[in-house]
This record gives sequence, structure tokens and C-alpha cells, in this order.
Amino acid sequence: MNLGLGCVRRPVSWPFGSVLDSRNCVFALTLLTLLMQVVVEANSWWSLAMNPLLIPEAYIIGAQPLCSQLLGLSQGQKKLCQLYQDHMQYIGEGAKTGIRECQYQFRHRRWNCSTVDNSSVFGRVMQIGSRETAFTYAISAAGVVNAVSRACREGELSSCGCSRAARPKDLPRDWLWGGCGDNLNYGYRFSKEFVDAREREKSYPKGSYESARLLMNLHNNEAGRRTVSDLAHVSCKCHGVSGSCSLKTCWLQLADFRKVGETLKEKYDSAAAMKLNTRGKMVQMHSKFNAPTSHDLVYIESSPDYCLKNQSTGSLGTVGRLCNKTSEGMDGCELMCCGRGYDQYKAQIVERCHCKFHWCCYVKCKRCTKIVDQFVCK
Repeated sequence: MNLGLGCVRRPVSWPFGSVLDSRNCVFALTLLTLLMQVVVEANSWWSLAMNPLLIPEAYIIGAQPLCSQLLGLSQGQKKLCQLYQDHMQYIGEGAKTGIRECQYQFRHRRWNCSTVDNSSVFGRVMQIGSRETAFTYAISAAGVVNAVSRACREGELSSCGCSRAARPKDLPRDWLWGGCGDNLNYGYRFSKEFVDAREREKSYPKGSYESARLLMNLHNNEAGRRTVSDLAHVSCKCHGVSGSCSLKTCWLQLADFRKVGETLKEKYDSAAAMKLNTRGKMVQMHSKFNAPTSHDLVYIESSPDYCLKNQSTGSLGTVGRLCNKTSEGMDGCELMCCGRGYDQYKAQIVERCHCKFHWCCYVKCKRCTKIVDQFVCK
């Protein structure tokens, strides 16, 4: 493999040159190793979603060595792992929830949130400060809020319990405020501490691309958390004789995560293009639009071409993707296949059919096989 360093086959004509060339070679190889490490580990706390060690029993004994061995954690995240051992399983679950929701929301798009390995998870495509990267940061931060908040409510974490949120002012006076609600306040704070740790440990020259990307990541992390907070609602349960609902007990409950995904997808579609000003602050690239709030998504680079596979950008392309021949949307063959055309196949699928309800109380179905047409991008 030729790495283009020019330090392997260069002829050496005199001793001092040999020493200097060797030192240059070692320095270049060291630098390359560090750069490759950055590429692999960038944003890779997401790898907790795929880590087989994330089971409760793994944290009972030897927690500190385990934290140091988990791939992708920054130094600050490793310290939090050591302090909050029982949280790591739920951070992994939150990351997995975010990834699954991302894949659902983009299932009909050219970029479909595919994971490529267990370390960087999404690959090189996350090195570009695009709309897709903005959504991925937001949905994964939201996933951690969701998972940790609910783990608190279920008594799975030693440092938190049910929600202590204040009684809403508009709640009727004769309704009780209690129950055991999702601990949004704790989940929000812990997600901010853990997810943002990697970015807050970094320091880049003012006005550099890296500093702009850091600000972008932090902004989108916060937008994801705030979306979970904005969608949380009061849930109530009736009490009383024969369902009279003469008394209600109410508590704080997080929205279904599908709604979080749908809301962030809308924010993705209206995300704001940003740039750094002379003072090193992020400002809107097009001033004629309303300035984004802390609830909106922002990006600093145009999306790469997702039509064809490109190793340098991380695009997987759309060759081999299923498309809908009759749709005029993004899932339609014309747009999904980028004008390359498509092939038609006959496929055999098995589905549930002839379902019947049996007393009491279950539904029994048969399994039917049918032949359908499928269309695949060239």
C-alpha cells in the first residue's frame, strides 16, 4: 500500500541524510496515524449503540477498565462513564433509538442514514457539515435524553428517580399532580453533559473551519434536546367509582420518539445555512430569512452527491436501492435512481393473512406467499 509519504523507496546517499529521512518518515507516519485515528473515532460515541459490552452485568465488576476500553469516548466521556456506570447502557440505547429513527425518517431518501461499521458508525459522510450531519447529531442527542429520562422513571439509575417537574399552572385545581413521570430535567442535563463533552474538550483557532463545525455540532445537539423537551406533555389517569373520572392524577410524559423524529425531519427540511463572521460567531448565510433559533437545525456545508458511491465523501450511492415506479416523490425511481434507470424483478414475499380473533383473547393468522414486482436502481 503506497501512502504517498515518499519515505520508503527514497535512496539515501549519506549518513546524516539517512538519519534525517528516517526522522521525517517517523514523524510523517505518526501524523498519519493520528489523522486516521481522528477519522475513525470522530463522533463515534454513537458506537455505544453497537457495542456488545452494553449489558448491565458488564458494569458490576471492573467498570473503570471497561470505560477506558469503550471505543469512541473522549476523555471527558470516559470520566462520566466511570462516575455513572449504570448510565452507559441507556446512552447506548439512546444512540440506537436515534439511529433507528434516522433510518426510518430517511428510508425514502438517497441518503438513508446507513451505518457502515461499529466504530465511526456512519463513516466519512459525518465529516461534512451538511444537513444530514445536523439531523444525525440532533436525533442522537434527543435519543439519549429520551432513554435516560425513562430509565430514571423506571428506577434503573441510582442517581435519579421520578420527575420532580413543577405542577403546570393551567392544570385544574382538583386534579392531582404526582404519579411517576419521565425525569426530563435529569435526562436533559445528563445528555448535555455527556454528548457535548467531546466538543467542549476541543479548542480551535478562531475563524477556522474546525471552530465552525464545533459550534454547528453543539447547536444541533441542543436543538435535538429541546425538541424532546418541547414535545413533552401532561398525561393523566382517571380515578373514581365505575369510571366516573371524579379524580385525575397527572404527570409529565415524553412524547413518542416517532414524533420527535418527525419534528426534527421538518427542521431538517428548513435547516439554515450558516457561516462564521469576522468575530468567529456563526451567522446566517442568507440574511433575508429569519435567523434560526436554538430549536432549529443549522449546517455549514452543502450536502455531497448521494447518487454515486464516493469513498472520499462517504456516499454509498443509490445503485441497488429499491424504488417506487409510480411515485413522483424522492422514493420514486426517477429521483432515487438519479436518472440512471432501473431494473424490474419478480420477488416472493411472505405476509400475514386471513387473521381471526379467538375467544379469549388472541389473534391467529396464516402466512401467505405472493409474487410482487420490485424495481431496483441501476
